[in-house]
Amino acid sequence: METEIASRIIKEFCQDLLESLKLDVVVAGAGPAGLTAARYLARRGRKVAVFERNLWVGGGMWGGGILFPKLVVEREAAPLLQEAGVRLRGEGPLLTADAVEVVAKCTSSALEAGARIFVGMEVEDLVVRNSRVCGVVLNWRAVNLARMHVDPIGVEAGVVIDATGHEAFLARVLERKVPGVRFPTPTGKIVGEGPMDAEKAEKEIVENTKEIYPGLVVAGMTAGAVFGSPRMGPVFGGMLLSGRKAAELALKLLRA
Repeated sequence: METEIASRIIKEFCQDLLESLKLDVVVAGAGPAGLTAARYLARRGRKVAVFERNLWVGGGMWGGGILFPKLVVEREAAPLLQEAGVRLRGEGPLLTADAVEVVAKCTSSALEAGARIFVGMEVEDLVVRNSRVCGVVLNWRAVNLARMHVDPIGVEAGVVIDATGHEAFLARVLERKVPGVRFPTPTGKIVGEGPMDAEKAEKEIVENTKEIYPGLVVAGMTAGAVFGSPRMGPVFGGMLLSGRKAAELALKLLRA
């Protein structure tokens, strides 16, 4: 029985990975923006995979506010959760939800739509050809944490969505590795996240969900960090709306 268990795990995982080496869209990061983008892209029939370096999904949603597993969304963003089956509570412009339910149902709805989600796999670099992002470089997170010298693998993609959160990891890789690269920010560089202003941040995070380099779209807190928006704390409507906008941008870029 032990070898049959191992055989099934190896065969099925390898098949999933082989089928994900050429994708329409790669999403780096399985937080609220990344999961939402993947769901919308998969629903539109696009081949999409999410690569999350941790062994869990959901980003910062699990902790709610100060480890109270409740989170807040604006009413404008409520339909994005309701269509995933999340129960919302309250009246007025702000609604609350159970953080565990949000993570579970957003993840489940992305999978049911046809997206693949890989955990423990880190997007550590980008593939850039002819001044365009055209894929990502993957390795096991455990390999990088152990600082082992193990070569990664490449994945092709028509569009890459950087939803890596506050650190804006892939945008920073591009800034560091591509000489003379300029982003559509006031300085042409990554500005960095500002101090908290929830109302301003929620608006700007959607506005700044953009293609910042050919083939690379920033979403969620990555967009905030790149353009210098404030942080917003445990309110998540803007990140959900940013994920949907990132999916819409990716669809347009794939058609171009």
